[in-house]
Amino acid sequence: MNKRTETDSMGELEVPSEALFGAQTQRAINNFPVSGTKMPEAFIRALLLCKASAAEANAELEVIPPQIGKAISLVAKELLAQDNFMAHFPVDIYQTGSGTSSNMNANEVLASLASERLGEPVNPNDHVNFGQSSNDIIPTSIHVSAALELGKKLLPALRHLARTIEAKAESVDGFVKTGRTHLMDAMPVRMGQSVRSWGTQINQNIELLESVQPLLNTLAQGGTAVGTGINAHHQFSALFCKCLSENTSITFCAADNFFTHIGTQDIAVALSGKLKCAAVSIMKISNDLRWMNSGPLAGLGEIELEALQPGSSIMPGKVNPVIPESAAMVAAQVIGNDATITLGGQSGNFELNVMLPLIAHNLLESIKLLSNVTVLLADKAIATFTVNEKQLAMALSRNPILVTALNPIIGYQKAADIAKKAYQQGRPVLDVADEETEIAREELEKLLDPNNLTLGGL
Repeated sequence: MNKRTETDSMGELEVPSEALFGAQTQRAINNFPVSGTKMPEAFIRALLLCKASAAEANAELEVIPPQIGKAISLVAKELLAQDNFMAHFPVDIYQTGSGTSSNMNANEVLASLASERLGEPVNPNDHVNFGQSSNDIIPTSIHVSAALELGKKLLPALRHLARTIEAKAESVDGFVKTGRTHLMDAMPVRMGQSVRSWGTQINQNIELLESVQPLLNTLAQGGTAVGTGINAHHQFSALFCKCLSENTSITFCAADNFFTHIGTQDIAVALSGKLKCAAVSIMKISNDLRWMNSGPLAGLGEIELEALQPGSSIMPGKVNPVIPESAAMVAAQVIGNDATITLGGQSGNFELNVMLPLIAHNLLESIKLLSNVTVLLADKAIATFTVNEKQLAMALSRNPILVTALNPIIGYQKAADIAKKAYQQGRPVLDVADEETEIAREELEKLLDPNNLTLGGL
């Protein structure tokens, strides 16, 4: 590999000749051969948008030459338009806790491109990074990337899932099934009631995620190293937010207290908690689908999920609930990510949190995984499952718990005796109640009608 020699404050270092980055990025590559996993694309995209916005603000404030500010902004946006722009950002997640390596990686790449465009030197520190510190640009990029991914991907995906669930609930509301508590037979419910409860879960999660958006849109940018704003123009923060809002179509504003936004990641922790809540909902829905689909002969067999692929390499004809299984694994990963983000949030020591790259990675991974699997769950599981009406009816007819409807008439103890006898003899509770009570069979049929029992009340 051909090399060139670059120089930074620590001395000379060889860098691949074709690389757009410089010595500080190369030092990070050498220092952190940990996971082989780069920072998320969504994070780098947000970082470049922040760099472009900072250059525009600094040029307008005339703290860097206008032509240099314009060049930095242009090359950042041109870079984002390239399919392979991530090739220029090789720094491992497990780097310096402030994310300085990723910040300098962006500074060096943009300085190289801007220098080439202008035909004059553009300095990564003095120009691209002017009025900034890793300590405010990295927390800012975490917020911006999460806000963009939340608004453009996850919330639309969850709304799609909620609409799909509601449509399915409407279409299956005529089916009555055995309700279950503790996984044991309970009073009947309409299939639509069960399915619609999932939709309420998802809508609650949408509300929770939307509630954190205003905080997410507040930014650390302008606090620089420790929150005091040293070396940044006093108008920079407000102008930066104006430029960034124009570049992203999201309204961002400066944090009320830069010290809080630099020294903590409480907002990221709060967002992660709401992502965990969504994951818990996805897990519940997925497991309900798996149980209802179980069988087809030795399980519940209440529904049949769409057959998507062979389920076994050895058992012919076996088909598994692969989409709910995939969704359940995503939910588990998001719950684990939240634990890591929580620990990362605890690492705010005095004026700086020092687990920023890890928090960025896990937060964005959770958003990405939930965004993708939510659509799959909607389109390839919920929208397409069919109901096994015959199986529902057979289970209902033999459900002794239906006798609960007779409690107000014959009392709990007598009803319990009828339920036990019906279960022991394997007979419909209607027939046993007809023998054991003086209630006319026609009245019993009305009282024990599963459909009527889903309406509640006396």
